This record gives sequence, C-alpha cells and structure tokens, in this order.
Amino acid sequence: MPKLKTHKSAKRRIRITGTGKIMHAKIGKSHLRRKKPPRVKRQYAGQVVASSANRTRLERLVPYR
Repeated sequence: MPKLKTHKSAKRRIRITGTGKIMHAKIGKSHLRRKKPPRVKRQYAGQVVASSANRTRLERLVPYR
C-alpha cells in the first residue's frame, strides 16, 4: 500500500497534543478586529480543541503525527 501524503496547509494550521487531541486557532481572529471589544480579542489568543465532528476529517489530512 502506498504512503499517505500529509496535507501541508493542515500540518501548519493544526497541532496534535501528547494525548491525541487536535488543537487549532479560533476562527475570526484576523478579520474586522477593530470593532471587537478587548475581552473578545483576548479570547482569540491561544488555541482550542477541534470539535468531534471535524476530528475524523482532520486526522485524515495529517496521517503521520
């Protein structure tokens, strides 16, 4: 069976933790930030765990973690 290719943009955007969770940046982080309150802007810092609905799709994009 041939090797599976890693999706290069997905590799740059997601991170796999030691326990196997998939982390990614929050959406809406860079668009129209001027009008958002400071509290919301602070919430964009850091990463969040990917939803279980997207987990299977993301695991296929990055097969060798």
